[in-house]
Amino acid sequence: MKKLKLPLTSKEIKELHAGDSVLLNGVILTARDCAHKRIKELTDEGKPLPFDMRGAYIYYAGPCPAAPGRASGSCGPTTSARMDGYAPALLDAGLGGMIGKGEMSDEVRRAVVRNCAIYFAAIGGAGAVYAQSIKKSECIAFPDLLSEAVYRLEVADFPAVVAFDCHGNSIYD
Repeated sequence: MKKLKLPLTSKEIKELHAGDSVLLNGVILTARDCAHKRIKELTDEGKPLPFDMRGAYIYYAGPCPAAPGRASGSCGPTTSARMDGYAPALLDAGLGGMIGKGEMSDEVRRAVVRNCAIYFAAIGGAGAVYAQSIKKSECIAFPDLLSEAVYRLEVADFPAVVAFDCHGNSIYD
């Protein structure tokens, strides 16, 4: 299992291959459908985002409220294909990669290759396990969306698998 520190360099991304098991360390952002819609609306209107997306990694998840003494409640991945319509534009705008559940479209795979980015798969149903990897959680955008807001998570040893690598390979083939 490879231990990775986010954000990854282009060289590190090129060394990863579909099927590699990894432990992610560093900062990831959460964003689900509603947040993606807001991000698109802001960018379509030429307005700045309330966070820097360049080099960021978006986890398709909505954290549950934290129990006392915890950084986050359960925080499992949602179905990534629901973000197919947004992901290519975000990757073209500098997004470093995504983390989610399940296959994404061929258009997303081409955008991953085009941008030397990466898509990691997380395990569905393991939200309580992922919560243990979250060391700090802070809402940074769209708080009215509650669990679908954008959260900045600091993670340690967050388990994932390379689903799409920058060479065009996929674990789903």
